[in-house]
Amino acid sequence: MYQYNEIDQKLVDERVAQFRRQTERFLKGELSEDQFRPLRLRNGLYIQTHAPMLRVAGPYGLLDTKQFRMLAHIARQYDRNYCHFTTRQNIQYNWPKLEEVPDILADLASVQMHAIQTSGNCMRNTTSDHLAGVCIDEIEDPRPYCEIIRQWTTLHPEFDYLPRKFKIAVSGSLNDRAATQLHDIGVHLVKNEAGVLGFRILVGGGLGRTPVIGQVIKPYLEKKYLLSYLEAILRIYNLYGRRDNKYKARIKILVKETGMEEFSRQVEAEWQHTKDTLILTDDRINEIKAHFAPPAYDLAAAKDESFAQHLQSDPAFATWYKHNTVDHKIPGYRAVFLSLKAPESPPGDMTDTQLDAVADLADKYSFSEIRVTHRQNLVFADVKQADLFTLWQQLDQLKLATPNIGTVTDMICCPGLDFCSLANAGSIGVAKEINEALDDMDYIHDIGELKINMSGCMNGCAHQSVGHIGILGVDKKGTEWYQLTLGGSSDNEAALGERLGPAVAKSEVTKAITTILDVYVKQRLDEESFLDMVKRVGIDPFKEQVYANH
Repeated sequence: MYQYNEIDQKLVDERVAQFRRQTERFLKGELSEDQFRPLRLRNGLYIQTHAPMLRVAGPYGLLDTKQFRMLAHIARQYDRNYCHFTTRQNIQYNWPKLEEVPDILADLASVQMHAIQTSGNCMRNTTSDHLAGVCIDEIEDPRPYCEIIRQWTTLHPEFDYLPRKFKIAVSGSLNDRAATQLHDIGVHLVKNEAGVLGFRILVGGGLGRTPVIGQVIKPYLEKKYLLSYLEAILRIYNLYGRRDNKYKARIKILVKETGMEEFSRQVEAEWQHTKDTLILTDDRINEIKAHFAPPAYDLAAAKDESFAQHLQSDPAFATWYKHNTVDHKIPGYRAVFLSLKAPESPPGDMTDTQLDAVADLADKYSFSEIRVTHRQNLVFADVKQADLFTLWQQLDQLKLATPNIGTVTDMICCPGLDFCSLANAGSIGVAKEINEALDDMDYIHDIGELKINMSGCMNGCAHQSVGHIGILGVDKKGTEWYQLTLGGSSDNEAALGERLGPAVAKSEVTKAITTILDVYVKQRLDEESFLDMVKRVGIDPFKEQVYANH
């Protein structure tokens, strides 16, 4: 993974010192709330319902064990012994004290981490595929390009105050695991007709109160022009994006109001003026690629025989292996998912004890690296099959081996009213109730792949618009209600879910979900997936049963 040089470290250290002075001035009354707000937002600090919330950047979801142990230390020292992993591969702390945030940032800087641009109207953390570099469907490892984009976006002076927040996702695989079509800019590694690698660029995607699927603006872009073309898009957005209405300020609205043809023309015209002023050279690409060289794989790993014996003799291990591990490009290795969706735990949360233990396991079994996924789980990307059984046993003791990756209980869930000052309804409690109702693992596995996404407000932090089942909390005269959608997807064939009908009361959400699942089980064809069934029959069969007694 990328290691800071002296310039990187100096930038982060100076940013910590700067924010320390700003915080001290605010606490002394020398800065007003309005003056301090943009300063704290640029350093990842929100003011939530109960306390400040600090969002820490997880660059394209890749962390090492030293960083993980620092996350554990911060959870113990400054918070309430846990942290939360987000859909954008970041880390959040819900209970820091404002006066101690500069100390937290200093601790983060000591392990090459920061909270710069994790909030505010700027370019946010670049996200990517959690299986980058190891998946069998990869065209090229996208992480070097993520790092190049990260360095370009950090404290970019021209785009420090955009009309609204701006998010970029990069994928290097045939299967999109980074939800690139739902970002302001999506970047795909592709080959042209001559077999030369370049990029396909999408623009104008986004979720929130107006969900939109991005469109292709550049079918093929030479690698050397990556940054100059992204800069042209940002420049047009910065010039013409609406600043009079924050609900219409995202680039998706600009693209819609301008029209894709005209927006493309404007970007192309800007790019032609500047395309040769920001060339990404082969030397620069290779310099960054060197940070992502493959680890020292054991080429004899596939010869192990104990793994197959454990699969045969232990059904629980075999179930975990089936659902929580995936193929690896190196024979004898697997990528292993650590489920942060144990039934009794809020989705995406980890305790300090778990963080430290995972760091120890990663040191022993996965070259000291941990990945954060788009669906709020973790990945050990490089585990020898000979180590899988022992690793599973230890993860099980840590309650990180629930065999539910990709299933109905692998829910994306935002903090909701429990923490967020923007929320209209709770999420964590509803997720717990749904989990309690779905306590039969055989039933869960029979249902197969099914993604539930639940958000407590229209901001859609949990991406409910593209859940196979989406749950959106709304406020009705001070009472929590929930709108349901079906048929959404963030994968290659991205789709927005269709609203099922009127919102249901909080007490009826779990019953509605179990009813939807029962309709699916009774009416599916053979091995038909939930998403395929919704495409085939529409939402009416589900609607009829959910609202049968209304």
